[in-house]
Amino acid sequence: MQFIIVLLGLTAVYFAVVRHRLSNIIIACILSFFWLWMGVAYHLLHFTAINPAAYLFAALFIAQGILFIVSGLIRKSLSFEFRSNAYGITGGALLLYALILYPILGYLQGHGYPRSPTFGLPCPTTIFTFAILLWANRKVPVYVLLVPFLWSLLGSSAAWSLGILEDLGLLVAGLLGTVLIVACNRREHRREKAVEIAH
Repeated sequence: MQFIIVLLGLTAVYFAVVRHRLSNIIIACILSFFWLWMGVAYHLLHFTAINPAAYLFAALFIAQGILFIVSGLIRKSLSFEFRSNAYGITGGALLLYALILYPILGYLQGHGYPRSPTFGLPCPTTIFTFAILLWANRKVPVYVLLVPFLWSLLGSSAAWSLGILEDLGLLVAGLLGTVLIVACNRREHRREKAVEIAH
């Protein structure tokens, strides 16, 4: 599954850069799969043996997966396109961190595979989610941000106690990603208002 999950991540990046009429649907489906996978395969089937709170985490992650289906396929309110502005560049940096720097930093700390959290597990995949959302070319529904933001706080706090320092990038992604996405939403809202007034 590790190979498949990385391939899906790269597929999402490809369809955000090389636009296709099905790009938004494909990306939303991939994000949905990631969060459903983490909710079931990680939290529900494995993490509950360590922490009973994982049942709650599983429910939140599964709900997040469903939200991506609702917002991306049903409401069609998610649209993605890489642009070389501050949002696009920040998203690109977070993508590089989630897919490349995260495992390198883990290896340097002695967290070699399979003893290190890999892409497809909550922390690096949440960073990836913020990266892709920063590539949105229209307003991102606020409800799509809630669970990733919450996990960025919970996951990074556990980084200290578990000694997985590469997870501290999760806190940066959560705070910076949320601030930038909300700012972009407000800018897009002002633009829409200006267009309405002009007409």
